[in-house]
Amino acid sequence: MAAGVLWFGVAGGAHVALLAAFTAAAGVVAAVSYARHRRWSAARLGMTHDLVERVAGHRTRLAQEAPQRWHEEEDRSLDAYMVQSSALDRWSPVLLVALPRGWMAIAVAVLAPAFVTGTSTDQLAISFGGILLASLALRRFADGLSQLAGAAIAWQQARPLFEAAAQRPSAPAIADDAPTSRLPAAAVLDVRDVNFRYPSRAEAVLHGCTLRAAEGDRLLLQGRSGGGKSTLASIIAGLRAPSSGLVLVEGLDRRTVGAHGWRRRVVAAPQFHENHVFCETFAFNLLMGRRWPATDADFRDAEEIAQELGLGDLLARMPAGLLQMVGEGGWQLSHGERSRLYMARALLQGGEVMILDESFAALDPENLRETLECVFRRASTLMVIAHP
Repeated sequence: MAAGVLWFGVAGGAHVALLAAFTAAAGVVAAVSYARHRRWSAARLGMTHDLVERVAGHRTRLAQEAPQRWHEEEDRSLDAYMVQSSALDRWSPVLLVALPRGWMAIAVAVLAPAFVTGTSTDQLAISFGGILLASLALRRFADGLSQLAGAAIAWQQARPLFEAAAQRPSAPAIADDAPTSRLPAAAVLDVRDVNFRYPSRAEAVLHGCTLRAAEGDRLLLQGRSGGGKSTLASIIAGLRAPSSGLVLVEGLDRRTVGAHGWRRRVVAAPQFHENHVFCETFAFNLLMGRRWPATDADFRDAEEIAQELGLGDLLARMPAGLLQMVGEGGWQLSHGERSRLYMARALLQGGEVMILDESFAALDPENLRETLECVFRRASTLMVIAHP
């Protein structure tokens, strides 16, 4: 619309061409700003995740790391974040302020010859109106590009949650050109020479870890705190990538089957500080990893597993049963009830390999017996991580 008004002004063609150039420049600056914004967001989220991880492992860090090195990695992360922040701060004003104001200044300068030659005031008024309209349009266009960039970056972070919610119980199809060779049928899990080192540590946490588990195997992984048990579990579950080595489930690696296929094959109940009870219904917390909205069959399976894990008394006490709101704003669950909820959540996903990380520590002997019987009966291949 602004281009149409400018066309009938004093410098019609020149103003339209200039407006097109400024619009293209806004697109280029927006693309550069988007790239800077992505790097800034990655640095910010990296700092946040690293802080959470360090808080969770604070006691281990105090015991194993020299005091003078406690904050070296944080200082480096903060320096990198400040570099990205400064770069973003340099480009955002160019898009949102410099381009619209630069247009106004140059477009008015183009009218200078018309003032000298005494061009019709009607045409000058049309030109000024078009310039003001184009300035407003450029500001809104630049602001819209900035908001779209922010939305795109936010979607990249939220997308895995939406994809996880849309998963179906059936395993996704494997590409026709995917490797068809498999290990013998008895080898469900195969970990080959896996090594892993955290960026903040000089020493590797895992050195040449190798294990094989057949269908029906029950593995107990014990060791001192900070020895790498949970790290190995997170690598098998696909939450971390090994520095080197290979992890196969049914002869296929994570790259072959994809993230969705891997999560269908390997399920885990992480430690308490990495697991959550969401402020939703008890049924949602049970079935969120399987399917939602749930079917009647899903509700029946959820109630059956909850009963087997000794949560029948809890369901009887809650007025709405499976539909009772739980979490921070609802019915409060005890430590042991949350632990069994996490195990039920993993069992309901029906994976080939199930990993329970410190899941039995909060259970009394009777509940422990019931829980073990249920897990042994329902889990195909089981790995339990516990302190000695």
